[in-house]
Amino acid sequence: MVSGKKLVIVESPTKMKSIAAYLGDGYEVLSSVGHIRDLVEPKNLPPELKKGPLGKFSVDVDNGFEPYYVVSDAKKKTVAELKRALKGADELLLATDEDREGEAIAWHLLQELKPKVPVRRMVFHEITKDAILAAKDNTRELDTSLVDAQETRRILDRLYGYEVSPVLWRKVGPGLSAGRVQSAATRLVVDRERERLAFVAAGYWDLVGTFATDAPNSAFAAKLVRVGGKRIATGRDFNDDGKLTSSAVVLDEPTATALAAALRDDTVARRVAKVESKPYSRRPAAPFTTSTLQQEAARKLRLSAKDTMRVAQSLYENGYITYMRTDSNSLSQQAIAAARAQATKLYGADSLPDKPRVYAGKSKNAQEAHEAIRPSGEVFRTPSSLQGSLRGREFDLYDLIWKRTVASQMADAKGHTATVTIEVGPTAASAAAPAEPTAPVGGTTAEFTASGTVITFRGFLAAYEEGRDEERNADDSGDAKLPQLTEGQSVELAELEAKGHETSPPPRYTEASLTKRLEELGIGRPSTFVSIISTILDRGYVTQRGQALVPSWTAFSVVRLLEEHFGDLVEYDFTAEMEDDLDRIAAGEADRVDWLNEFYFGSERHRGLRQVVDNLGEIDAREINSMAIAPDVTLRIGKYGPYLEVVEEGAAPDATPRRVNLPPELAPDELTLEKARELIDAPVQSDRVLGQNPANGKQIVVKDGRFGPYVTELEPEPEAAESTVDQATGEVVEAKPKRGAKKAAAAKPRTASLFKSMDPAEVDLDTAIRLLELPRVVGLDPESGEEITAQNGRYGPYLKKGAETRTLPSEDAIFDLDLPGALELLAQPKYGARRASSALKEFDADPVSGKPIKVKDGRFGPYVTDGETNATIPRAESVEDVTFERAVELLQLKREKGPAKPKAKRATTAKKAAPKKPAAAKKTGTSKKSQA
Repeated sequence: MVSGKKLVIVESPTKMKSIAAYLGDGYEVLSSVGHIRDLVEPKNLPPELKKGPLGKFSVDVDNGFEPYYVVSDAKKKTVAELKRALKGADELLLATDEDREGEAIAWHLLQELKPKVPVRRMVFHEITKDAILAAKDNTRELDTSLVDAQETRRILDRLYGYEVSPVLWRKVGPGLSAGRVQSAATRLVVDRERERLAFVAAGYWDLVGTFATDAPNSAFAAKLVRVGGKRIATGRDFNDDGKLTSSAVVLDEPTATALAAALRDDTVARRVAKVESKPYSRRPAAPFTTSTLQQEAARKLRLSAKDTMRVAQSLYENGYITYMRTDSNSLSQQAIAAARAQATKLYGADSLPDKPRVYAGKSKNAQEAHEAIRPSGEVFRTPSSLQGSLRGREFDLYDLIWKRTVASQMADAKGHTATVTIEVGPTAASAAAPAEPTAPVGGTTAEFTASGTVITFRGFLAAYEEGRDEERNADDSGDAKLPQLTEGQSVELAELEAKGHETSPPPRYTEASLTKRLEELGIGRPSTFVSIISTILDRGYVTQRGQALVPSWTAFSVVRLLEEHFGDLVEYDFTAEMEDDLDRIAAGEADRVDWLNEFYFGSERHRGLRQVVDNLGEIDAREINSMAIAPDVTLRIGKYGPYLEVVEEGAAPDATPRRVNLPPELAPDELTLEKARELIDAPVQSDRVLGQNPANGKQIVVKDGRFGPYVTELEPEPEAAESTVDQATGEVVEAKPKRGAKKAAAAKPRTASLFKSMDPAEVDLDTAIRLLELPRVVGLDPESGEEITAQNGRYGPYLKKGAETRTLPSEDAIFDLDLPGALELLAQPKYGARRASSALKEFDADPVSGKPIKVKDGRFGPYVTDGETNATIPRAESVEDVTFERAVELLQLKREKGPAKPKAKRATTAKKAAPKKPAAAKKTGTSKKSQA
């Protein structure tokens, strides 16, 4: 590099080109590709440190909680390139993101690169030319308070996870984990399922009538609200125990049906008793924060929180929107002016309020961005102008952000809400003494109401309307379209229907509503919401059913253990207080070491984590993993999943209880006592006998195994050994085998899994025999004479000729493929001709390896590769969603994780040579103290 240039280091390779173009020739812009260092795993510490104070956590808890950081093998090349570039630079600008994590990345770069030139911190909120040039001219010093807060968070999570997770491994199951925020989030989901389990539905009925005037197209719907002056109960009048909590009258089916019949009578009068009109005004929603963006994208675009943030990051890094991790909903003066100018141009001057709208931020975080998510620049680009540049989800999300931002500066929507009351009854004009609703005839008067809003000035609604979550036990009558009505006016009853309802349990969380709840409780921060949800999904604590988050039974056991033995750690207030404490550290108002000492070793306020772990006492694993359903039925969470343990009536005290497996699709709230009895009483699915194999006389049966249905041959029972009668005693004596004779090994029965398209109840004998005889010989290769077979394997159906294999298009092709088809398939190169089109997607070169990135389809599913590193695309993500940035991220995560470790071989009794003593590992890590 030519001497005299300034080196700028950013986090993401996507930003490099744009920022370099804005800064010009005097600058070289490189990327760290995220973090370059992290806490080393204790098992990877140098041997001389493993037995010291760093050995348990890679953090010295007895000496100021000093962490031991290392540069991962995958990042050594990146660090070397940055060091080479720094040698020729006369200034270093650290331009990582402006939040805590970005500040920490900048600090790690500073510690590792050890620059001897001036260093400045460059921050920006959007990637536009004006913003980058302004950031270059307005640099600052590194904020060590932000670094301390991020480092405290990292150490806190290491202490929490490494102390608590082993308890879960021993008492619940291997591979589980606990975490400061993930455990609180898991508890939220489990608590909601507990509420659903305890919920008792209540039934009630109501009437919905369709009324009309003499005018054409005047029909409108109204709902029964009172009978005989008494209010009719709705879903909101019942609690979660199914009990009525008000004085409202509950209609049952016979009463509602009889009342409807009485009110349909032609002699019954129907008139408008009251018309009320109230002014209506509605304010626009505030500009997006990270949380509200995730919620609205879930409602309107059906995007997961992870997908929303991935798309938003791409929009940010390519200069379309401002920074996407923020809990501030305020706008800069530049943004307000841009939004007002665009609203005036597109919707007219009257669409604006007299004064700009200012939204008060709720955030107490000093470390997060201080502006809402909005289109970048001082003049917003309209979505229509970007149709050639943005596509798919990127366009949809930008459109959403643009609309929300512009609408936030527009005028209130105005109008009026009309509520009409219709009286129906024999004495509607002058209500007589009300009769009881249980006898809805004679003098009973019924009152129906309907409401409708008329918008006279649309205001911000011309640009955008915020989505709404479904409300529990909400009135489904909707916003009626009402004709012009006056008090005393007669109306006709066109239709009257009695409807039955049941109260609904609390709705399960979705990603959006869980994010909202976490934010309300103060758990997590904008940069962590996605990782929290991803973690509880990846750990199997929660699965998705549609958009709903359903906890597993394992999650119930984990939460119960944490509640009973680590109470403070899963208390929502305690977790939120920790977030507030981290904010105080970020603001320089609290000391990192003092806070960690209090958390780990304890104080007068609360017991420290160390004290809790050291004084756990005995934890009954069986009790933690059990839940009583009835005196004779217990739910157990076992190694292979949940099951019911049933004590049979009249069984001996020491008798083994019967086990009944739970269907994997059964959600926890669906396991009622009635459902448990149904599963227990269901007839046991016995093996279905298909018949005898004519080739060997063995019976063939269909079975249901742990890995799915299959067919198998039953081996005949071994014949009894010949016996003789002792002539002296008359006893039967079994013949003994001859000395030296070997016991015959039991024959292993043939088995074959059913194809996915096969129904175990419909499989016949011929099909079973064909399955058992696989692999099927398709024919002989006419040139080589080699046998060609079609068979099913671990990774699906395939064709085989010697060492050559080719994937078959389906399982049915195993039986259907003929020799010419097989030869044609084998004639295709295994990769060759298909290689040109084998890449599902292609991207630019990876910033680490310098080789082009491709998305391919492999035997384990789609993956990204640069020719050196392969990274599987998570099942929750689709190939279409993978961007260049995401591909780079997946490859980097794979490099940092390192190659998969081979499975440990079983110990044998054979003696082996003693291994050589390994040489001392080279120390690659550094503690914060050693670099201070």
